[in-house]
Amino acid sequence: MLKEIQDLLRKTPGLKAKTIASQLNADRKQVNKTLHENAELFDQDAEYKWSLQARGELRIELGDHSWLNATDFENALLATSSPWDERFCSVTFVVANECKILLEALARLLALSNQLAKASKRVSLDFSACRSTLTYLDRIGFFDHLNDTVEVIPYRPTSSKASTYEGNNDGVVEFRAIDPLEPNQEIPALLKNSFVRSAGDSYSIAAFTVLSELFENVQQHSEATTNGFAGLQFYKRVNHIQTVISDGGRGIVGTLAPVLKERYPEVARKIQSSSLHHGVALLREVFSDGGLSQFSDHGRGLGLKRSGDLAQKYKATISVRQETFELRVHQSPTGTRFSHQIGLVHIAGTHICFIFELDHTANSG
Repeated sequence: MLKEIQDLLRKTPGLKAKTIASQLNADRKQVNKTLHENAELFDQDAEYKWSLQARGELRIELGDHSWLNATDFENALLATSSPWDERFCSVTFVVANECKILLEALARLLALSNQLAKASKRVSLDFSACRSTLTYLDRIGFFDHLNDTVEVIPYRPTSSKASTYEGNNDGVVEFRAIDPLEPNQEIPALLKNSFVRSAGDSYSIAAFTVLSELFENVQQHSEATTNGFAGLQFYKRVNHIQTVISDGGRGIVGTLAPVLKERYPEVARKIQSSSLHHGVALLREVFSDGGLSQFSDHGRGLGLKRSGDLAQKYKATISVRQETFELRVHQSPTGTRFSHQIGLVHIAGTHICFIFELDHTANSG
């Protein structure tokens, strides 16, 4: 009931408890009880009318004269209060002068903005100092998937450049929606085709395998109720490709952890005794040994392991961002190594990025 009252008073402040109860079709005593038990969230005036407490705006500064990668984005979130803090009803992301946002960071910004908006936060994206980035986001399809309630400053495009120019650039796959009930199975092929046109035919089989496995794995562990998305960007100047696949569901760890003790007791004991964050330890097991799945079908749970093995051949990196932590799987000819970050700002779901550094001779033609 608390959220329903907050949503109502956000739209229509200055209501008496009996009016709130009437509009919510709720018991008046329960409404009164909720209001008084959450006095830090509500104000009552001399006429016994209730409103949300005036709370401040949280401003999060993103970049300045630089490329913003995922680590920069996470650090910017950690440098201030959490956007989920109840003290703030409004969150503004400020894109600083000449800040260019890499696709991996952009996917996280999109997911977080949508999740905050869904939680009834007022969210704004301020591009006043960097309109060229706003133009790029329009081209990549960012605004096509951004919650309609999110304010875009100085303006929100009224038409979509992504729709107008879709498919015109071999090095771009504009953000495509992933319906959790009926996912578009053509997405891995779209990503692979763009990848191969940018990197060369020699990568065709490996790219399709990796991208298909990542796409399928996110779907298996999603259990989301809202659309996810996928996209690709080739950064020609530095021969660098980023492919993102994101959803807002329970995530890999969220679906595996509940079945671990019963289905994989040895792995459960190993993780329980690990000094690592348990989510990080579980993901490392998924990439190192595979075979872990929330489903009982034989042969399940090998997708990320196969993706990691193939990525190793090409010295690629796979990042997996979960609710409050991230695992990076770094591949090189000498084997796999891991790095991680914990204590991150909450972002629901699984957000995977396949990061591929081409040899400078690979795309010389």
